[in-house]
Amino acid sequence: MLAEKLLGVIFDLDNTLVSSSLNFEEIRASLGCAKDIDLLDFVDALPTEQQIHANNSLVEFEVSDALNAKKLLGTDQLITLLSELDIPCAIVTRNCRQAALIKMQNNNIAITLLLTRADHKAKPAPDALLHLAQLWQAPAENLLYVGDYLYDLQAAQNANTMSCLVTHGETPDYANLANIVVNELTELSEVIRQIFIREAAGVSG
Repeated sequence: MLAEKLLGVIFDLDNTLVSSSLNFEEIRASLGCAKDIDLLDFVDALPTEQQIHANNSLVEFEVSDALNAKKLLGTDQLITLLSELDIPCAIVTRNCRQAALIKMQNNNIAITLLLTRADHKAKPAPDALLHLAQLWQAPAENLLYVGDYLYDLQAAQNANTMSCLVTHGETPDYANLANIVVNELTELSEVIRQIFIREAAGVSG
């Protein structure tokens, strides 16, 4: 359950709002990145010429994936609900902006505020989440970050926001780090709806 009053929701993009079939083993092999090293950290540490080549290659993989991305179950329902409740939304992704915009535009994702790895240090760093807290003039603990992977939960922890893990039916061993664990976004919509129904009843009663 949410620990604090909800004043804003931030979404991961891949496998949270839209599908992704990025093959990270293939990407790592093509760039020569070991499994135990963060891919973006690896690219950032390369000499300038190699870094440019690696970044271009990474963008090619991401854009190719973006062209086939499909909207996931419950995405529209949840975004509509948050709009009705006047709760601001944003997307924070490790994707490049080009790929993220393709995914959002092709799938009519009705969120205008997008932060990518070009805007802030990538997750699990808290920078993008803290930027949104400042932008929305809301305490970080009143924001909810929704994602499908460990980095999402770590970013939420590092920023002191609440977190929701979307499992798609496969619960990982780090699920205990999340405030809320759901199979799909439809379940999160119901959780948020019930919270606001109870709050309204408490005010009126």
